[in-house]
Amino acid sequence: MAEAAHSRVPLRPEIKALPEYVPGARPEPGVKVHRLASNENPYPPLPSVAAELAEELVGINRYPDMGNADLLGALADFLNAQADHGITSANLAVGTGSVGVLGHILQAVVGPGDEVIYPWRSFEAYPIVVDIVGGRSVRVPLIDGYTDLDGLVAAVTDRTRVLIVCTPNNPTGTAVTHSDLVRLIGQVPPEVLVLVDEAYLEFVRGDDPVRALALVDEFPNVVILRTFSKAYGLAGLRVGYAIGHPEVMAGVRATVTPFGVSSLAGRAGVLSLGARDELMTRVDGLVAERDRVVAALAKQGWQLPETQANFVWFDLGEESLAFAKAAGEAGILVRPFAGDGVRVSIGDSENNDALLSFTRQWLAGR
Repeated sequence: MAEAAHSRVPLRPEIKALPEYVPGARPEPGVKVHRLASNENPYPPLPSVAAELAEELVGINRYPDMGNADLLGALADFLNAQADHGITSANLAVGTGSVGVLGHILQAVVGPGDEVIYPWRSFEAYPIVVDIVGGRSVRVPLIDGYTDLDGLVAAVTDRTRVLIVCTPNNPTGTAVTHSDLVRLIGQVPPEVLVLVDEAYLEFVRGDDPVRALALVDEFPNVVILRTFSKAYGLAGLRVGYAIGHPEVMAGVRATVTPFGVSSLAGRAGVLSLGARDELMTRVDGLVAERDRVVAALAKQGWQLPETQANFVWFDLGEESLAFAKAAGEAGILVRPFAGDGVRVSIGDSENNDALLSFTRQWLAGR
């Protein structure tokens, strides 16, 4: 095939300048490794969910319900069962994972040059999505791995449209309390959307955890972002959702890609919500593994931020890439952030034992 001529179609400057999203490392085909780079649930979908999903395959020649009525209804029932908050489909929007919904939220609210404030380092998709919609990122540095809530408030200007709080924060795992989040929201102008990213909420066991639905009840400028990718083990199906005021959610749904959530993903979400007890048994096991790993690392001499997620953060600075390279050579895939640190997911006991053996050797060789 002849070499194609260079395209003369101009790309938007924002697109050409986008930072690259770096996914967690993937193993080579046929190579056994410990996959601790992407915060995945190490276990397959719940057995009760997987058994019924097979029946969905026969219908994938048809388009899914564009309105996602079954999933929205199941979500409303699930959320109201925790406490009657009066959540309806009008309070909800769904999309292809929480990052897909994030993009729709910013499309609905952020215009060219508008500011989006978020902690940094945090979820690396934030700057990418902000740039795509033509917004301007305002990054507030973490303090020893923890979100600087006062710094977020101080960064608000008359150009601010969205303020993001990721709790637990990815990649450091630290969480904010409900009381502190209420204090932050009370200091933010009501026209600024406060987006609370709770991708890892099922793993939180700290004191005064965020009560997200109470925030939505009290503050019409709050939107909660969640996903089925982590605790539910549905990362490959890509489905997430947002909860907020009906007027805001109507705008978000207007930007959603038609038929974006597949029939398989929607059905998996409905089934997973109905298997909550089964799910939480599995999550409790992962939390127990997290606590075991954290205690063992502390005994080895590591000092880590207090994680409330399904991962731990090694604040290694300039040693981050060397640590990740050595881990890879030991058959352990981790996620380095050059110059900052390394995030390591909690896996099953075999994965975690391999990690602990490696970290012990790493410290001994420093």
